[in-house]
Amino acid sequence: MEKETNPLLQEWSGPYGGVPDFTKYKIADFKPAIEFAIQEKLEEIDSIANNLEKPTFDNTVKALELSGEKLDRIHAVYGIYRSNLSSSEFNVVDTEMSPKLAEISDKLYQNEKLFLRIEELYKSEESKNLDSEQQRLLWLYYTDFVREGAELNKEDKSEVAKINQELAGLFTLFSQKLLAEENDQYLELHSESDLEGLPEEFKNAAIAEAKERKLNVLACIGNTRSSIEPFLTFSNQRNLREKAFDIFVKRGDNDNSNNTNETLVSILELRAKKAKILGFKNFAEWSLSNKMAKDPQKTLDLMHSVWKPAVEKVKNDVSAMQEMVDEEGGNFKIQPWDYRFYAEKVRKAKYDLDQNEIKQYLQLENLREGMFWTAGELFGLGFKQLFDVPVYHPDVRVWEVNHKNTGGVIGLWYFDPYARVGKRSGAWMNSHRDQQKIKGNVLPIVSNNCNFIKGNATEPVLISWDDATTLFHEFGHALHGLCSNVTYPSLSGTSVARDYVEFPSQLLEHWLATPEVLNKFALHYKTNEPLSESLVDRIAKAANFNEGFATVETISSSFVDMKLHLTTEKVNPHQFEKQILAAINMPSEIVMRHRIPQFAHIFSSDGYAAGYYSYLWADVINADAYEAFLEGNGPFDKEVSKRLYDIVLSAGNTIDNEKMYEDFRGHAPQSDALMRARNFPVEN
Repeated sequence: MEKETNPLLQEWSGPYGGVPDFTKYKIADFKPAIEFAIQEKLEEIDSIANNLEKPTFDNTVKALELSGEKLDRIHAVYGIYRSNLSSSEFNVVDTEMSPKLAEISDKLYQNEKLFLRIEELYKSEESKNLDSEQQRLLWLYYTDFVREGAELNKEDKSEVAKINQELAGLFTLFSQKLLAEENDQYLELHSESDLEGLPEEFKNAAIAEAKERKLNVLACIGNTRSSIEPFLTFSNQRNLREKAFDIFVKRGDNDNSNNTNETLVSILELRAKKAKILGFKNFAEWSLSNKMAKDPQKTLDLMHSVWKPAVEKVKNDVSAMQEMVDEEGGNFKIQPWDYRFYAEKVRKAKYDLDQNEIKQYLQLENLREGMFWTAGELFGLGFKQLFDVPVYHPDVRVWEVNHKNTGGVIGLWYFDPYARVGKRSGAWMNSHRDQQKIKGNVLPIVSNNCNFIKGNATEPVLISWDDATTLFHEFGHALHGLCSNVTYPSLSGTSVARDYVEFPSQLLEHWLATPEVLNKFALHYKTNEPLSESLVDRIAKAANFNEGFATVETISSSFVDMKLHLTTEKVNPHQFEKQILAAINMPSEIVMRHRIPQFAHIFSSDGYAAGYYSYLWADVINADAYEAFLEGNGPFDKEVSKRLYDIVLSAGNTIDNEKMYEDFRGHAPQSDALMRARNFPVEN
């Protein structure tokens, strides 16, 4: 297809500085568009590198920031297809194009002339005259080039480039296999007794899913977290709970063509090899070289400090569950497929709190309005729904985000809330266009994507408390992208250290449980009545009830991730998982949140590889930051929220993340705050 007629190569048109026009894109357009845009970007890089003039910030660093605009636009649309509209037709393109897209980074970082220009500028007197944001950007380019191997010899550069392309192909293969496991597997429910214990709206959704899949059964449970976890929590049928648990924890680990073990072992071997060439002992050390933690041992120390009290909490909780099983005459020891079911029973008995009772008040659309209201109260933001912006699926809706007082627009927010075949599981935020000012005031476009079960069109979508927390979490990421107010796209929004990026998102979770949000937006789906004061009190008292389980489930995955990337030996995934979990005394009643064969965080890209600890690291920062509100006038303290907006949310990566936090809080994050937040004992 010619450049002039390929819609993916056209500038985005329309209001808000242009938006992607999904009515025009076809999968067949991707390959020619990507190949054209890659060539254009490489020519731009060569032009910058071969400039005979003395390197300046404008002709080198700023020029790099302006390069590859077409590719950025295509990559945004490509990423949407990859995560939300995957199909066998798209997978063919993805398999071919992923290594080619990875190759661009190598050609950038291994361009010797370009690095020499950046190095000369970085070490020059002129750099001292740059403003602070320009200095930060120049530092980022220089350190990234060094970290990616700019100083290697030609042979080693070539080897690193080869590894990166192989990794890109393996990441795509891993993702495709895992998505196939989730799409192709489900639990069939044949009779009314199979539905016993399930909430009414969940039953309806399971019946609807069976019809959508054209199955000759009463209902089915999809193999995603948003379907499996509620089933494990409420199903009275222990044998079916075990089956549901089994298909979920064995994703990628079955004896079929979608087994991921061989793929992930290859990924680990290539990462270790790459780290060695780059001068590091192992991949973990390379990965942490640009994180806040810096040293893998610091992350392990933090994990160990929280692990022991979490395991003790689990032991106490399991003891209460086992007592209940014994009282019922159940002749079995609590197993992982029993944990959620009996935890819910204990919660009811101990706190008179029923998740199903709470869920009646948690309407998805009301909670979305609650998020908007929270952003308005804290940061003065307003939201206006738009109906004339093209979307990639009928489920997707779009809002303009503005400053309420001035009406000034700051960006667009896309919301894609429902599960469907071809959409990867989980919940996430994406930036489709980063905020920046080097070409006028370019507005950010961000999305939140979830996998809630749609159910009947005539009924509101009710979600669990955990899902509501996730909703607020991902919206925190979105606000981080939307509130950005920086000049250069590489420093924009969420482009911060991986172990800092989860801080704003985890912080926003706190506002869900505030009485202000619950009273206004947690309204019963039938009566429209707010939660009673008694129920709000019970929610508050039970807030830390299952904290041991959540902490153990997550930190066990963090331990395994870090240990996988500290070793340089070939691993057997099953033996390795077993060995690490035995070493930390993993409670037998819980499995890792992400077993190795389905650990997409660390095997679908390098994003969280040797970085899953980031959730815990950021939770220390988050717990400490929330105490700033509590020390002030409470969760809606105007002065603290203004500091958060000005110093954190709007600043992107323009200053060192540790300094940024200290500027906001007045001191470094204190881990005692996390122990207090989780109601764990604080050691003096």
